[in-house]
Amino acid sequence: MGSHNRMKTRSMLKILMMVEAKRTIEGPGIWATCVKGEDKGTVGELYDLFESLAADMWPIEGHNDRDNGSDVEGNEDNLATQIATEFVVLMRPKLEKRFANCLTNTRCIIFMSCKPPVDPVKLVMKHVENVQETGVTRTKYTHQLTPVSGTCVANLPELHTLCRRTVTVYCAQENTEGSPKAHKARIQIYKVELHVRNHNTLTRMEILQEVAKCMPSNYTVDLDDPDVFVLVEVFKSTFGISIVEDYYRFQKFNVMELANAHNEPERFEKGVGRVQDKKQEEDNGTV
Repeated sequence: MGSHNRMKTRSMLKILMMVEAKRTIEGPGIWATCVKGEDKGTVGELYDLFESLAADMWPIEGHNDRDNGSDVEGNEDNLATQIATEFVVLMRPKLEKRFANCLTNTRCIIFMSCKPPVDPVKLVMKHVENVQETGVTRTKYTHQLTPVSGTCVANLPELHTLCRRTVTVYCAQENTEGSPKAHKARIQIYKVELHVRNHNTLTRMEILQEVAKCMPSNYTVDLDDPDVFVLVEVFKSTFGISIVEDYYRFQKFNVMELANAHNEPERFEKGVGRVQDKKQEEDNGTV
């Protein structure tokens, strides 16, 4: 009976999540790729992860973003209690909802929009830094995270406007960290990381050329050793862009790869791994 109730609970929660999902992709946000067939699970774990990070980075006075509806009394095995608990979380006042799942209607592709004061670039950077340091992803199904500072319709005029705005904001933030004159004089090396999915209106060359037109005169392209990465995501009729650093150092923001890079040395130190296992099997004459 308990197993049957839990199955019904999961079905109800899926319906509630679909009701909450936006029909259009818009605003600053974070693209995510995930394990095949685990889209709904990915959306749930990203809600939990992003809300937890945002609660620390941008706390809201008078609101407890980590409240998960635990004030609803009852046994966790009780179907009504579980639905009521999750309903409290999903139906919070709009002020508290800083993230929203936007329907992509495409397997393994998730988009979570962000509301101010959340900065998707800072949020993702904070998370990948944590994963690289600890080896803990805090997610089960999520692969790669790609922040975009803004989105627009995927045509050249809109693309140009958004790109100019994003570059201007990035340069302004850069200048506040030091002398504006020094930054203007310094040559910046950049590379455009372009991902195009389900889009055939603009060619890759058209997009790259338009982005290049928006870069400041002291920015020079280098595909081998860039300092700055312009992340461009084109999905169907939506264009998104952000500017980041250390993209390669953080494994292109693939949290699973970051966790593996952190944890595998520990595995080999303990004599665990495919190479060590194979050697042991050969010594034992089992190969």
